Amino acid sequence: MFESVTAIVPARLHLGFLDLNGGLGRRFGSIGLAIDHPVTRLTIAPAATPFVQGADALRAAAYLDLLTRRLGLIAAYGVTIHEAIPDHVGLGSGTQLALALSSALRHLEGLAPDVPGDALALHRSQRSGIGVGLFERGGVIVDGGRAEGTLTPPVIARLDFPAAWRVILVLDSRLKGLHGAQEAESFAALGPFESGAAAEICRLVLIKALPALAEADIEAFGGAIERIQEIVGAYFAPAQGGAAHTSAAVAETLAALRRHGAKGAGQSSWGPTGFAFAESAVEAQRLCEAARGDAAALGVDITICKGLNHGALVKGHTSAAHK
Repeated sequence: MFESVTAIVPARLHLGFLDLNGGLGRRFGSIGLAIDHPVTRLTIAPAATPFVQGADALRAAAYLDLLTRRLGLIAAYGVTIHEAIPDHVGLGSGTQLALALSSALRHLEGLAPDVPGDALALHRSQRSGIGVGLFERGGVIVDGGRAEGTLTPPVIARLDFPAAWRVILVLDSRLKGLHGAQEAESFAALGPFESGAAAEICRLVLIKALPALAEADIEAFGGAIERIQEIVGAYFAPAQGGAAHTSAAVAETLAALRRHGAKGAGQSSWGPTGFAFAESAVEAQRLCEAARGDAAALGVDITICKGLNHGALVKGHTSAAHK
């Protein structure tokens, strides 16, 4: 029995939906990538009096209440959130927090993992399955969307992200992306998605993006992602003030990065976080230095991260002394 358990969970990029048309009986489907930062890192331990402290504590407390009732646990727990993925910026904070907590709690109590079941119980992965897939396996994940009886969208492809490549994040801390009831209302208000557009995205993923990953061809991969982003961005524009990006400042910074040679620029989920790719750490640094003046003038931040080819890390401690 462990005295405490720590979970470290990566953020994720949502690179685009596959099929928002649904004419074949499945809707959504998506492609996503795990990145090495930001992360959510939390520790759970038995406690005389229950508490949750740290960033995103209110949301974590609600998840913990649902989990203990789901698992029939009557003990009290203390949760410390040491770091948290920023919420509602397109990096998967809610799903990753929920799964970090559920996995840590199960590990503490010696219970078998049930990532899909816990995600369902905590009302996560209602559209995209990449959060669950990336939590478990990292890398680049494609999920197969939702059919009428789907509980958690199935992972249908998984590849490593090339180790030499880098991801450039463009962050606008002044804005939040759509979420909750507002997100649901926005989806409901959007018009039909053309089947031809869905067909083009699926072809881009299967015949261009995934083979390019396998062959470490950043030109082809970036071209596929950028075209997917164009199609999906145009569809979601009415819910984003008529633009393909939630943040105009992020869009301008991405344009500057593209001018200097960045590949595959786009927006993760509802944003405002933007991303682009570089073939090496040196190239990523060059691109960031070239675009940093534009970014600073626009009030956004640029950071470099790696793709992460493994899932969450969950570790038990036999001594209360840990960091």
